[in-house]
Amino acid sequence: MYAQQLGFHSPLPSCCSPREASMASPPSTNPAHAHFESFLQAQLCQDVLSSFQELCGALGLEPGGGLPQYHKIKDQLNYWSAKSLWTKLDKRAGQPVYQQGRACTSTKCLVVGAGPCGLRVAVELALLGARVVLVEKRTKFSRHNVLHLWPFTIHDLRALGAKKFYGRFCTGTLDHISIRQLQLLLLKVALLLGVEIHWGVTFTGLQPPPRKGSGWRAQLQPTPPAHLANYEFDVLVSAAGGKFVPEGFKVREMRGKLAIGITANFVNGRTVEETQVPEISGVARIYNQSFFQSLLKATGIDLENIVYYKDDTHYFVMTAKKQCLLRLGVLHQDLPDTDRLLGSANVVPEALQRFARAAADFATHGKLGKLEFAQDAHGQPDVSAFDFTSMMRAESSARVQEKHGARLLLGLVGDCLVEPFWPLGTGVARGFLAAFDAAWMVKRWAEGAESLEVLAERESLYQLLSQTSPENMHRNVAQYGLDPATRYPNLNLRAVTPNQVRDLYDVLAKEPVQRNSDKTDTGMPATGSAGTQEELLRWCQEQTAGYPGVHVSDLSSSWADGLALCALVHRLQPGLLEPSELQGLEALEATAWALKVAEHELGITPVVSAQAVVAGSDPLGLIAYLSHFHSAFKSTAHSPGPVSQASPGTSSAILFLGKLQRTLQRSRAKENAEDAGGKKLCLEMEAETPSTEVPPDPEPGVPLTPPSQHQEAGAGDLCALCGEHLYVLERLCVDGHFFHRSCFRCHTCEATLWLGGYEQHPGDGHFYCLQHLPQPDHKEEGSDGGPESPVKTVKELPTPSENSMPPGLSTPTASQEGAGPVSDPSQPTRRRIRLSSSERQRLSSLNLTPDPEMEPPPKPPRSCSALARHALESSFVGWGLPVQSPQALVAMEKEEEESPFSSEEEEDVPLDSDVEQALQTFAKTSGTMNNYPTWRRTLLRRAKEEEMKRFCKAQTIQRRLNEIEAALRELEAEGVKLELALRRQSSSPEQQKKLWVGQLLQLVDKKNSLVAEEAELMITVQELNLEEKQWQLDQELRGYMNREETLKTAADRQAEDQVLRKLVDLVNQRDALIRFQEERRLSELALGTGAQG
Repeated sequence: MYAQQLGFHSPLPSCCSPREASMASPPSTNPAHAHFESFLQAQLCQDVLSSFQELCGALGLEPGGGLPQYHKIKDQLNYWSAKSLWTKLDKRAGQPVYQQGRACTSTKCLVVGAGPCGLRVAVELALLGARVVLVEKRTKFSRHNVLHLWPFTIHDLRALGAKKFYGRFCTGTLDHISIRQLQLLLLKVALLLGVEIHWGVTFTGLQPPPRKGSGWRAQLQPTPPAHLANYEFDVLVSAAGGKFVPEGFKVREMRGKLAIGITANFVNGRTVEETQVPEISGVARIYNQSFFQSLLKATGIDLENIVYYKDDTHYFVMTAKKQCLLRLGVLHQDLPDTDRLLGSANVVPEALQRFARAAADFATHGKLGKLEFAQDAHGQPDVSAFDFTSMMRAESSARVQEKHGARLLLGLVGDCLVEPFWPLGTGVARGFLAAFDAAWMVKRWAEGAESLEVLAERESLYQLLSQTSPENMHRNVAQYGLDPATRYPNLNLRAVTPNQVRDLYDVLAKEPVQRNSDKTDTGMPATGSAGTQEELLRWCQEQTAGYPGVHVSDLSSSWADGLALCALVHRLQPGLLEPSELQGLEALEATAWALKVAEHELGITPVVSAQAVVAGSDPLGLIAYLSHFHSAFKSTAHSPGPVSQASPGTSSAILFLGKLQRTLQRSRAKENAEDAGGKKLCLEMEAETPSTEVPPDPEPGVPLTPPSQHQEAGAGDLCALCGEHLYVLERLCVDGHFFHRSCFRCHTCEATLWLGGYEQHPGDGHFYCLQHLPQPDHKEEGSDGGPESPVKTVKELPTPSENSMPPGLSTPTASQEGAGPVSDPSQPTRRRIRLSSSERQRLSSLNLTPDPEMEPPPKPPRSCSALARHALESSFVGWGLPVQSPQALVAMEKEEEESPFSSEEEEDVPLDSDVEQALQTFAKTSGTMNNYPTWRRTLLRRAKEEEMKRFCKAQTIQRRLNEIEAALRELEAEGVKLELALRRQSSSPEQQKKLWVGQLLQLVDKKNSLVAEEAELMITVQELNLEEKQWQLDQELRGYMNREETLKTAADRQAEDQVLRKLVDLVNQRDALIRFQEERRLSELALGTGAQG
């Protein structure tokens, strides 16, 4: 029966406790009972197969007999231990959708791959009554890596008897399971349900029917047994992984920048000390720079994120920087090809092991003791580096092939359908959903539904897959079943029509389809592009009509005096400067003013310098710049009033980030000046973000004097860092200077710098990300030698708590801008917004995140006592937890007792000392510690769930930012080719030049859309940063306020005051974010109302 006969091993694994062993003892001398207990307890693939073979032999059965085999086993094994499993499986099989195992009795299926998704779909097909044959090229399960589980996957696996097969299933604060354990328990269920499994057999392709009346077969290696070689099937489900997709399926590549992951599995001795080490649901650099600063300083290791799960092994997974791996000797040399870069010849195993061990030891505060690597399938230390720069996604989830009247339904599940992004922890959950959807498709196929209708329904479900999360699926996981309506709310099975999937039905043989598409996902499509020069010129003429001295007749010389550009800006934002005041300005002054105001007040970033506009030396740059105005304000009605900053295409997020950065810069400069003068800093500061209700004066940095002589006329054509030529699509403007995006990187780690995430060092003039910004006050110990120094030993590694919190804010200080002009007394002046208590309460109740489960930000306190009280009451808000009342804890206690996830077999999880103290303080305050014993586990589980949500959200942002960066690189390359063609082909026909210009404008618009999306993501990054800092400040403030006032030293009071000052600054930033979100929401509502009108 099996392709490879495997030997019998000990029935009881070494990890079983004496109690488990006694429980496993059969109550009778029936040898079948002993074989069954051996089968249940087996912890190796070979043991599972051999014990099941012996069980079937003792019962006189042949394995692989389908559901009839399951009923025969159940009838003969009717003692108490077996009955508990039969009860669970019978309950699942008794669901109406399976029709008592008769829904697909005439369907023959071949499943390729015994991964979790392949085994899960095989189980569903077996429950439907189909004949299921599964082939797997491997002969054992050896993957220790740990998978995060969603609530519905936990319930699903429990319903299949997971606790019976694996007693430690989901017994902690984090819900996860190793791939090996998941495969083992699904393998046992599949064998019991009669799935025929062949090991050591590789599927190499399909063998079409040679003549009418014959069926489809599989090409297998090595030569399979005759009955398997002659097996004809009408359904093929591929779960063979991302590197194998059956011929005919198109695959789309989703590429980001280089991303190197490292996984490490260490031996779990299950000692008391090991059980007390808390797991890490995920820490991301994007919102917790202090942790990674400490890691870098202590070990020289530079990471983007790190996760730690405790299962059969201590499992760590992290994303490492390439430069760090090169510096620490993990990689021999920097190679452009990713496969060669991470190939075995270029990776130093010993250095990789030191790297992983040091990172794991630091993340767990050295509490795991001596870290010994587990062994992989080849007997080597289980540590590896892998590339997840690009992820593949099939464009369709199913196809139908027909030849000689024989139809074959093909479906994809698992990684060959969608390669998961590992930091999100969505792989197994979405894999199971796809398995259910594929089995539902087979059921509909067996019912005789039209082929195109079946394919259309499957593609409609596939469109939902990438959007699913625990929050947007049905809440009652107990009702989940094969029917998609039980899982997806607002389901529309007709989202894709049969006519749209005709290309998925192949009749006879066709030419092979290229597997990988040529195009990379570039994000949002262009909307509102200028299209042609003529359209752009007409729009500019309309907007500047009626201004004295302004006559726009072209897109070059008409703009040289600066008046046309000032008129355009004035039309879109009146009140900044009267047209009469432009008469005294030189062309360069007026142009520089217009560029700066457009950037600061309209969010239009320059791509051309004022000198180039006046000199007329860069017509393509000017056209690209004007097209940004056109795409942003194309739909704006021609009216004398100011336009809304939420007009379609307007970079409101870019505008907000720029204003926030400049406002905080002035605020910090003011604080420094007051501290230097000995003035007392007032804790009740007001946010100085300008309001859009009253037109503000120009920013202080607006230059109304000619630029300095060192800025040449062609300065916009050269990169301020490398000095090389800048083409239009390559230009990035920062503080009035132009850079290549590829040059504008952190001087230390070479990471791309994003708006709101960088700062220029005043000493060396280099740009840094916030994590690597050198501290100007003092030189950190080891800051110079840290990156070059080798990785320290375990005993030398300090814990994160030993390092002080990094000073400063998440928003960096921009370089000082020049002094602005004196405002005209007749012009409105900037004023502070002072909100009433009711208005502030309304704004503070807004939810800053799209997650409906997250609590709204608390009302910002405005006094020292309020700050202290707020910090005590909202200690758990930083965790994403609301303040719990005793009544709330009663409800949580009841919920915990009734939860389907609670079990007598669950372990009491020890807490980190800091978390323990915080929870105890909270419980004492609420008077609940003695009355409700499950509060600790409940609160900690909730906190871990919120940490996981935040981590997943951060990693989603990080991945999309990387994809945007890759897409921008491609757009830049295309733009360079077009610009070179336009500049060099002076003899080309005018029609050809117009075509090239139109294509260039489309690329410019695509770039603007991507940059705007990037800024939106950075707004969310700001929110995550503030949430993390609030949690840190809350914890630090609690430490000071728990001390007796009489025992506090002068240094303690000074430090406490410093924490309060930071908290006030944080409140002001959150207040600014609230205002921005509210203004944008109201603007969108106004636009929607206007559109309906």
